[in-house]
Amino acid sequence: MKLRGRVAVVTGAGHRVGRAIALALGGQGMRVAVHYNAAATDARETLRELETLGTAGIPIQADLTRPDAPANLIEEVVATLGSLDVLVNSAAVMRRTPFGSITPDAWDEIMALNLRAPFLLAQAAAPYLRQANGAVINIADLAAFETWPGYLPHGISKAAVVHMTRSLASVLAPEVRVAAIAPGTVLLPENWNEDDAEHLRRTTPLQRHGDPSDVTATVLFLLQSDYITGETIIVDGGRHVRR
Repeated sequence: MKLRGRVAVVTGAGHRVGRAIALALGGQGMRVAVHYNAAATDARETLRELETLGTAGIPIQADLTRPDAPANLIEEVVATLGSLDVLVNSAAVMRRTPFGSITPDAWDEIMALNLRAPFLLAQAAAPYLRQANGAVINIADLAAFETWPGYLPHGISKAAVVHMTRSLASVLAPEVRVAAIAPGTVLLPENWNEDDAEHLRRTTPLQRHGDPSDVTATVLFLLQSDYITGETIIVDGGRHVRR
């Protein structure tokens, strides 16, 4: 896929990995719809950085836990930018929810954003992506392949994203490719301390933390690799093979 001049929407693009992806796509000459929910200030910073890259960006506010928000978001992007070539599902919540304390509301909130929203976004985007021979990139998580006792709903939602990626790749072929990335420690959770960071470094086979650029490089690789679909690439420094 040639990216210059095409249109992408990146959910959760106001900060962290979502912002990095939006800027990486903008750096390739794409026009980027920057989705955010509450992080308006962060989204404006993403848009400012896109301007410095010489590309166009537009803000799109939406609470993706609302059932009608995904379809409305896609329609707004197409109405404003005229088309849609790439959907990147990055928006997610990672909340500590130890077993025994998980409430129905907490479960529903996590699943609504991490799983239902990406599916409904892909469903709404499908007609435009088919027309453009476009692509969907889902951001999963290493938690999809491991068991993290403090984050069970999160891990379950991300494991479902991996399955969703395979399913969408099947039903949207041959016009649309669908792939996923499962990052490990490319950004530490904001409330972690230096001891937590050092433990993760020591227990990672490559003996270092990753960086958002490790994810963005994989996004660009997947978009430009026209014979890959249905695949999830783990970007974790080898943590999934550690002993």
